[in-house]
Amino acid sequence: MIGVYFSGTGNTKFCVDKFLKEYDHSENSFSIEERETLRRIENHNEIVIGYPVQFSNIPKILRDYIVDNQHIWKGKKFFIIATMGLFSGDGAGILARLLKNYGAVIVGGLHLKMPDSIGDERALKRNFEKNKVLVMNADEKICKTVRDIKNGKPPQEGLGILHHLAGLFGQRLYFLGKTKKYTDKLKINPQKCTGCGLCEKQCPMNNITLANGIAYSGDKCTMCYRCISKCPKQAITLFGKKVIEQNDISRYL
Repeated sequence: MIGVYFSGTGNTKFCVDKFLKEYDHSENSFSIEERETLRRIENHNEIVIGYPVQFSNIPKILRDYIVDNQHIWKGKKFFIIATMGLFSGDGAGILARLLKNYGAVIVGGLHLKMPDSIGDERALKRNFEKNKVLVMNADEKICKTVRDIKNGKPPQEGLGILHHLAGLFGQRLYFLGKTKKYTDKLKINPQKCTGCGLCEKQCPMNNITLANGIAYSGDKCTMCYRCISKCPKQAITLFGKKVIEQNDISRYL
């Protein structure tokens, strides 16, 4: 088995890595941003795939990845891990349905509550200790999940019709269109920006460029929050007007 993931602030990578370590003591996890990942997928039939849920949906970058490479999913067996800050009825189910369209086999699904990564909004903010507990709980849940899988009872979180309805009516209809396309709403404060280039290096979409010692954003932000969490001057925002908290999974390990 190999692991494939898209991860913003590291939550999802941590969960996929933990799953693999418990499952077969391996470290075969790869980001969809790596060029060699598709070749590795083609050479394996069992895959655990993870991603952060955005507005009860799949990140645009991951959806494009699945659609653009639809020819390689047929017959692959997937276990899906969806990470989230609060709730998503069918976070795993959305990707499951998309993969099934291209002939994939869905083994199971898992939802994991993790520290919120939306750093420029106060909603969902928890103190340091509560975030540490979230990560510990996720760790324990992953261990139990692997035991269940080995006993022939993989969890089916997010995969049934009731989960689908909960995701649709609980969140997705209220945020219709939020993840259908990339956003041009990323804002970089030129008074705060020092042109260090860290945000440009972090961006998975090459959406940030430097010019005359200042960073500028384009119209292809996939809302991963890496740049916002890493900016040393807190010069970048997306939903809010100022950075409330910068998060990275390494803080809680």
